[in-house]
Amino acid sequence: MKLLNLFYEEPEGDRWFPLDRYPRRIIRRIVRGKPRPGGQMRVFLNLCAGLERISIPYRVNDYRYIQQHPEEIACIIGKPHVLDKIKWKNPLLFGAAVFSHPCDDPQLLERLPIGKVLVPGEWMRKMWEPYYGDKVLAWPVGIDTDEWIPLPHENKDIDILLYDKILWEYERHKDEIVAPVQVHLEQHSLKVAIIRYGFYREEEFHSLLGKSKAMVFIGQHETQGIAYQQALSCGVPILAWDQGGFWLDPSYFPHKVQFAPVSSVPYWDERCGVKFKYISEFPTKLEEFLDKLNHQQFAPRDYILENLTLEKCAKHYVDIFVQVQLHL
Repeated sequence: MKLLNLFYEEPEGDRWFPLDRYPRRIIRRIVRGKPRPGGQMRVFLNLCAGLERISIPYRVNDYRYIQQHPEEIACIIGKPHVLDKIKWKNPLLFGAAVFSHPCDDPQLLERLPIGKVLVPGEWMRKMWEPYYGDKVLAWPVGIDTDEWIPLPHENKDIDILLYDKILWEYERHKDEIVAPVQVHLEQHSLKVAIIRYGFYREEEFHSLLGKSKAMVFIGQHETQGIAYQQALSCGVPILAWDQGGFWLDPSYFPHKVQFAPVSSVPYWDERCGVKFKYISEFPTKLEEFLDKLNHQQFAPRDYILENLTLEKCAKHYVDIFVQVQLHL
């Protein structure tokens, strides 16, 4: 196979004067240290790692080459502004670091030579299907199961790691969901550590998972859910709030988009843990979860090894690439 032509960039504009993005980038690095990869950058990095594992060569952001070879497929992992960076003549494989909803670009298939659009999970594919039809496929990126590994149980002194990923209406949900969950955990005399999305570095999360026997995951919904899957890869079972219902992004709901059902744990089976929908269910589900945990009835890492390794997901990506190639 020829080299894959991968494209991924984080958007970065000028703020106060032309070209100030460059000194701002240097200052950020000095003040904040090494940049933290967000979820979409993690998609790109893990795809690259997976391709390396299965010995598929690739080049990154070589715009000169791709313009000189319009017959070759351009794999635009994201972000969406890359679609407008040059005048694309190449067939495009776009995703999975895409925009939030097709209403952001309803003419995408008419204005660009898109072969396939990849989104991170099945509920998102169903949300996009009415707009882009069978051009949309669900493709999750893999988890690095060599980095996110289980540690011996005797090293674990945290009973529950509470992962707070409330994105919208935070204060209300903190009072209605997060606080009651904390109370119930305290009533069981469990040692709890708390981590909040957007306020930690990946290495801190990695360290906490190594010390934790289990995790409670509280999020409104996930397109893939890389963080909870990293926990599963570490052998940490999860008690997950999976309320279902509508996609609640306030930029779209309810005035632009009303889509249901969504999920907080879109990749899951009974080996991963236990789910609850309403806070009223939590005490009962917590009892069930702790009982199964004590009897070693979960096998979360097995689920990841079967479905979401770097190698398997990279192979799936290459298979989709070949599909696009065959239809040229």
